[in-house]
Amino acid sequence: MTDQGIYDYVPHHRTRQTVSTAQSDGSDRNRPGHHPSVANGLNTWLAVKVTRGVGTMWCAYAFVALACVSLPAAIQSRSAVVLVSWISQTFLQLVLLSVVIVGQNILAASADQRSEATHRDAEAVLHETVKLQEHLLAQDQALTELRHQVAALGGTPAH
Repeated sequence: MTDQGIYDYVPHHRTRQTVSTAQSDGSDRNRPGHHPSVANGLNTWLAVKVTRGVGTMWCAYAFVALACVSLPAAIQSRSAVVLVSWISQTFLQLVLLSVVIVGQNILAASADQRSEATHRDAEAVLHETVKLQEHLLAQDQALTELRHQVAALGGTPAH
């Protein structure tokens, strides 16, 4: 009679990775593609500052005011080409730049919230699954003990 479990649990590689990551210090210095440099850091800092500044409705309003400075000259030219050029090249490009960034920021924040909720749900499912696996292992131990007790009484244990 062998004493083997009813089921051999083999955790999924993502489960092992998630559990081991939760036990580590959480730093990302070993993350693939993480190569900090002074130039990259400066470029990233500057890009974030400019994007945050341009990506506001206040900046869009300022761009509207700036675009309107050249509107009288475009109207006085009495040329459809100049007016269309002012609308497309000055007004739309300048103003819509900020408005699109504002919209993207709103959409990104919404996506971030959904992503965080999904991540929390996945962590909860992982936790519940680990607890369920512990419960099943306890049942395996109880069944093994019952099998030994049946064998000791002279019965035939199930394999």
